[in-house]
Amino acid sequence: MAEHTIRDTGGKVLYTAEAESLKGAVEAAVREDTDLQGADLRDARLGSADLSGADLPDAKVAFANLRGANLEGADLEDATLRNNDLRGADLREANLRDADLAQTDLAYANLSSANLADAYLKGANLESADLKGANLRDADLWFAYLKGADLREASLSGANLEKADLEGADLRRANLSGANLRDANLRAAKGLGRWL
Repeated sequence: MAEHTIRDTGGKVLYTAEAESLKGAVEAAVREDTDLQGADLRDARLGSADLSGADLPDAKVAFANLRGANLEGADLEDATLRNNDLRGADLREANLRDADLAQTDLAYANLSSANLADAYLKGANLESADLKGANLRDADLWFAYLKGADLREASLSGANLEKADLEGADLRRANLSGANLRDANLRAAKGLGRWL
């Protein structure tokens, strides 16, 4: 056991705990409902961490490993999650409004009913991700990889899907009004009839 401190990007201490690792300290902070707004968790190793309900708006979590982490219901509004490994993570009902998820690996992640409005997902890997009922209104998914993704009942109105790969994606009952599908790969995508 060692002392681990979580700071914001300005150096202000947000939480300190005796724990086996930074992962243990972050999990303890979340269990205690600590406000981790603006936390600096860049390059953190948080794979499989239980961060459900975490309060992490405006957090800097770029280049981190959150593979298989539980972030159900977490508040990550305006967070920087660029170039992260969130493969297989549970982000059900998470608030990712205005979050930067560019180049992030979200393959097989559960983002059902998540709020991704205005999120930046340029080049993100969302292969086989569960986005059922997600709010992707005005999200930027330029060149995103959504092969086999479940987008049923998702709101993609105004979303930028230019050059996105939606091969085999399920878009039944999704709202694509005003979405940019220019040069998108729509091969074998389901539910596009009324939008083309």
